[in-house]
Amino acid sequence: MSTPAKGATKKEKKKPIPVKTSLNSPYSINWSPLEREHKHFILNTLKDKLSAVGLQKQRVSRFREWGSRRRSRKKLSKPTEDQKLAPEPEESVQSPPKPTEPRWTNPAVRKQLAVGINEVTRGLERNELSLVLVCNSVRPAHMTCHLIPLSKTRSVPACQVPSLSESVAGLLGLKCVLALGFKRGAEVFEDVVREITPLVPPLKVAWIPTDSSAKDKEKLSDTLKGQKRKLEEMSDEATDASPLILQPLKVKKIIPNPTKIKKPKKKVKQKCLSSV
Repeated sequence: MSTPAKGATKKEKKKPIPVKTSLNSPYSINWSPLEREHKHFILNTLKDKLSAVGLQKQRVSRFREWGSRRRSRKKLSKPTEDQKLAPEPEESVQSPPKPTEPRWTNPAVRKQLAVGINEVTRGLERNELSLVLVCNSVRPAHMTCHLIPLSKTRSVPACQVPSLSESVAGLLGLKCVLALGFKRGAEVFEDVVREITPLVPPLKVAWIPTDSSAKDKEKLSDTLKGQKRKLEEMSDEATDASPLILQPLKVKKIIPNPTKIKKPKKKVKQKCLSSV
């Protein structure tokens, strides 16, 4: 008779399904549309200003020979007899060193700009920018969605300009420019910021109301009457500190994790001491 396999009697443990918790926002954040006339005007002003300033990134082409570092190290470590006997040459006119890394034509003007999504995000977090322009060719589109609430809370005008990267990247000597920011107190681009700012449409963020009037404060105070005193005091302090009023978060339902494995509690055996 055939004997059953050893592992057949034991129950196979099911592998737990990996679950990751994620928070999805119920709001959809989008850029406000820009008119075509304003688009052409913004692009033309940027082109004229950048061409007049002459700001460009210079790339340096480097050709490195294989084993060149090892040869140079050997020469420096072990000088030949001819090099020892040869007299030291007199100090000649030193030629300027050739640049080995890409650099900008005007570093002072470059410091007044924030080029790229990372620099623009950093500038908005530090509240250093006065205007933000974003290209609509960003894929995926949610890469620039975080700039909308950032610029709204910092009261910085920001908009999405179509074909921004195509028209500006070539002038700056870059492959693409997905976001462009102008820093506060930029003397070179002061007139550009002054001309473009009134054309930028206002941003709409659902949880940040545009008009912080007395009526909105009264409505919020009516809704907070049933809450505790501590929450009311905290909300009053928050409204006094900043002009923006945030809506309270309401949790509808909390669902437990169905795949969570609960370990059974171990029973502690009580030892009985027999009396002798």
